[in-house]
Amino acid sequence: MAVLSAKDRSRLKSSSFGLPAEGKYPMPDRSHAANAKARASQQVKRGNLTPAEKKRIDAKANALLARGK
Repeated sequence: MAVLSAKDRSRLKSSSFGLPAEGKYPMPDRSHAANAKARASQQVKRGNLTPAEKKRIDAKANALLARGK
């Protein structure tokens, strides 16, 4: 996965996050989108994320992956 420094992360638009209100699950590229889906699945299993939140993250990641960006 590509490295995302704290400086680069702070420059991302809120729309680049799976959960924009919380600034979680950044998706500036395909690699991060795929990783966000995997991490969201893990967090649902651990009880740290709701299925609805996972669904939003997956939808955003799938859209990014489909664009081929």
